[in-house]
Amino acid sequence: MQTALQQQRNQDSGGAALTYRRVLEMDPHNKLAWYGLGLIAQQNGRTLDARADYDKALKIDPSYMSALFSEAMMLKSSDPDRTVELLKRAVAAEPQAATIRMQLGLLLAEKGRADEAEDEFRRAVATDPKLRSQVPEGFRDSVSPSPTSSQAGSSR
Repeated sequence: MQTALQQQRNQDSGGAALTYRRVLEMDPHNKLAWYGLGLIAQQNGRTLDARADYDKALKIDPSYMSALFSEAMMLKSSDPDRTVELLKRAVAAEPQAATIRMQLGLLLAEKGRADEAEDEFRRAVATDPKLRSQVPEGFRDSVSPSPTSSQAGSSR
């Protein structure tokens, strides 16, 4: 696997693909190899192949964050419903993934699902306050902690 990763870093996608395929001959359940093939296919504009490879990685590990996110971003414009599904699975697998929550919030806002979007923006900003500037203007006030929220439940 290290060889394939190094080949990818060196822009040798053909060599990396061959290495990943050799790995899969020995271990057809290697999610990293399927994911690597998916990345290469996506980089080469072969989205159907990329999606099939990501799906094979996800059959092996349904909560594999890298495959969930990569497939979601690839499908964002062509299949927003599938993208929402994949991003929801990704945040279920990694609840503290603020950037993924932000992407999910943006997509939900585009789809007119404001309450769900606001919830995702709030969770993203709670995890990483620097993301507040990326929250769409119409949602910013609702994601900012109120000055008294930290005192809620306090007897002082």
